[in-house]
Amino acid sequence: MQPTLLTCNTLLNALVRFPSSHSIRLSKAVFTDFIKIGVKINTNSFNILIHGSCMENRFGEAIRVLGKMRDYGCPPDNITYNTILDGLCKKGRLNEARDLLLDMKNKGLFPNRTTFNILVVGCCRLGWLKEAANVIELMSQNNVVPDAWTYNVMISGFCKQGRIAEAMRLREEMENLKLSPDVVTYNTLINGCFEHGSSEEGFKLIDEMEGRGMKPNSVTYNVMVKWFVKKGKMDEVDKTVRKMEESGCLPDIVTYNTLISWHCKVGKMDEAFRLMDEMGRKGLKMDDVTLNTMLRALCRERKLDEAHDLLCSARRRGYFVDEVSYGTLIIGYFKHEKASQALRLWDEMKEKEIIPSIITYNSMIAGLCQMGETNQAIDKLDELLESGLVPDEITYNTIIHGYCQEGQVEKAFQFHNKMVEKNFKPDVVTCNTLLCGLCREGMLEKALKLFNTWISKGKDVDAVSYNTIILSLCKEKRFGEAFDLLAEMEEKKLGPDCYTYNAILGGLTDAGRMKDAEEFISKIAEKGKSEYQFLELGKRQDARTSEIPQEPHPNAIAYSNKINELCSQGRYKDAMKIFHESTQKNIILLKSTYIDLMDGLIKRRKSTSKGMLSS
Repeated sequence: MQPTLLTCNTLLNALVRFPSSHSIRLSKAVFTDFIKIGVKINTNSFNILIHGSCMENRFGEAIRVLGKMRDYGCPPDNITYNTILDGLCKKGRLNEARDLLLDMKNKGLFPNRTTFNILVVGCCRLGWLKEAANVIELMSQNNVVPDAWTYNVMISGFCKQGRIAEAMRLREEMENLKLSPDVVTYNTLINGCFEHGSSEEGFKLIDEMEGRGMKPNSVTYNVMVKWFVKKGKMDEVDKTVRKMEESGCLPDIVTYNTLISWHCKVGKMDEAFRLMDEMGRKGLKMDDVTLNTMLRALCRERKLDEAHDLLCSARRRGYFVDEVSYGTLIIGYFKHEKASQALRLWDEMKEKEIIPSIITYNSMIAGLCQMGETNQAIDKLDELLESGLVPDEITYNTIIHGYCQEGQVEKAFQFHNKMVEKNFKPDVVTCNTLLCGLCREGMLEKALKLFNTWISKGKDVDAVSYNTIILSLCKEKRFGEAFDLLAEMEEKKLGPDCYTYNAILGGLTDAGRMKDAEEFISKIAEKGKSEYQFLELGKRQDARTSEIPQEPHPNAIAYSNKINELCSQGRYKDAMKIFHESTQKNIILLKSTYIDLMDGLIKRRKSTSKGMLSS
């Protein structure tokens, strides 16, 4: 008895919809077998097969299947194109998505609401909210009315950027269009408030949602669990999970992933593996988030062999091992100076036709730059562009940093100028990287010109920008200009911080101006910057800096301890000599040392003043 078309599609659907890498491979074999025995397949059969290819991120294969459909008398439909478009947009491959959309129109198919929504998702994923709004405008021009799903995606985009007020306004716009916010709208806003706004506002939204007759679902509870975990309130986590179970929402893969992530973060790997086993016993299958969380934790703890074993075992057991999994281990190898393993893993990923994402490429480019192989990194950039991916600021800034680290500042500027022509928008990280490169090569005048031009154009600078210039000015003994920048920095409320103080104190002591160094410390104290405030300034180093965090100098602790010991004995003059020696060697001391030194010199100055008055 020959199987029917219904049998064929039901089997294909079962293999693809509840997938592993093994079942999708089997679905392709089953599809081929059905054709061989004469089953007349239809467009739906092809759509199921294409869906499987997209789940494995094999978009080239999906497009090849699309090209063969008409040979079997099965014209592609909107579902065919939307399936591939969805996969491409989720991976940020908007150039290929645009080409496919054009092909769709050329074949006489018109984008429907789902098509437009997929494009909105793609733009929002890349943070291109203006472009997403343009797609919505295009929908209206094509007489396609945006629905709640369209608005929910836009709201999510605004929330991810921390633009909560604008997200709230979109909700009001929905209601004005008679589109009722649903549980997805509320969950998105609640998550946005917890992440970027006010937790109090988030809990108010939960109450409002319940007041409108919408019960919190597993997503709502998972958002709360994530918030409490982030704040370290594990008792509240337990209460929320119990409440979740009592409401009929059983903890799901997201709940477990959040808890596993927490245990990995605090170094409780045994507990993380225990939760993974518990998931399996409850019938929950580890997903890519679980795998990648565990890989990151193992790499962080330098357990690279265990991480590689986990990656291999996951692949053998049929789990989807994606470009993020490979990228995580590649980063781990580069970070711990195992470049050859990183390059081998990259080749293995390409051999298995796992397509790198922009994040994976950025990891590889950063690793090559770190090795001093910026020209190889450029090859990866060219490969990235050929694959249809769109480079981001991280891509460009990493390569600029790579050239600067190699002392090739001119090449860094040439690359910068070339990329600006291709619509790259330099940011404060770009500026800081170039400033640092110029100053490191002794090109202070060029650095000052760049710094002043940047400010004159109204672009943002930060504490690192000022510190970089101040340090170089102090090394050149141009203290007047350094103090002018210090005043400007204070006026703009950008600091100063411990790096600023170190630059100026180091410069003064290098120049033998010990009295000026002591006076500078006294002025800091007179301005009301107590030792505690001084410590806080050091902690407040801007997270947006271009500087890659440096490992402490191996002698930093020894110098710090010696200075602390001399200060405790009241031997401040000797302590300043050691401080002078450390600055000549570019050693950044422990923050507590600067505090002790500052405190001691202030006390010494006060006691000297008292002695003069009593005499």
